[in-house]
Amino acid sequence: MSTEVRVPTLGESVTEATVATWFKQPGDAVAVDEMLCELETDKVTVEVPSPVAGTLSEIVAAEGETVGVDALLAQIAEGDTAPAPAAKKEEPKAEAEPATATTTAAKDVEDAPSAKKLMAENNLSDVKGTGKDGRVMKEDVLNALASPAPASAPAAAPRAPVAASQAEREERVKMTRLRQTIAKRLKDSQNTAAMLTTYNEVDMTEVMELRNEYKDLFLKKHGVKLGFMSFFTKACVHALN
Repeated sequence: MSTEVRVPTLGESVTEATVATWFKQPGDAVAVDEMLCELETDKVTVEVPSPVAGTLSEIVAAEGETVGVDALLAQIAEGDTAPAPAAKKEEPKAEAEPATATTTAAKDVEDAPSAKKLMAENNLSDVKGTGKDGRVMKEDVLNALASPAPASAPAAAPRAPVAASQAEREERVKMTRLRQTIAKRLKDSQNTAAMLTTYNEVDMTEVMELRNEYKDLFLKKHGVKLGFMSFFTKACVHALN
């Protein structure tokens, strides 16, 4: 029996997504709720779990392909049941402390594939999970990367620059849908905002003298300092009249 894996509901006003990463390939065994792929939208990333246990028989939407809501992603053959990921055996200890037991139990939970991939890329090993049973999610890793690093020993002096070809140091990476949306909105903001500043010189001598003459009386009577905004406002009113 074959089971279809389709794009889930992506959220309000989101109608399409891009297949970012496949964690499984055709022929791989999958367990129930094991993550198959990750979708990227303009707002969030969505992980698609396996609805059944079996073998991934076909990938319909390849990485980088744009898919709509309820579009077919893959097919799973339900014949060969895949066992759930085995929990790590806890080694016996002389004295079991509650805190240690909690940490070990948390490590037995399978983290999200995208979270494990991100931790491996950034050399992270100790990330507090907020998912079910302490499961580390992608958002947990992103929050850990965004938080300030603890103070450490002073870094070594940077090495002298070495002449190298710029082409060897450059790497072109395709933008994700989220980054495309951010870039588009930044460009729209630049196009619609006024990019012009004008300066006009005004003789403020008499205004300064008038303010110095009445600032103490104004503060005593009203309890606030006499600023320049009131003079500017009165000047604007006279100009509009």
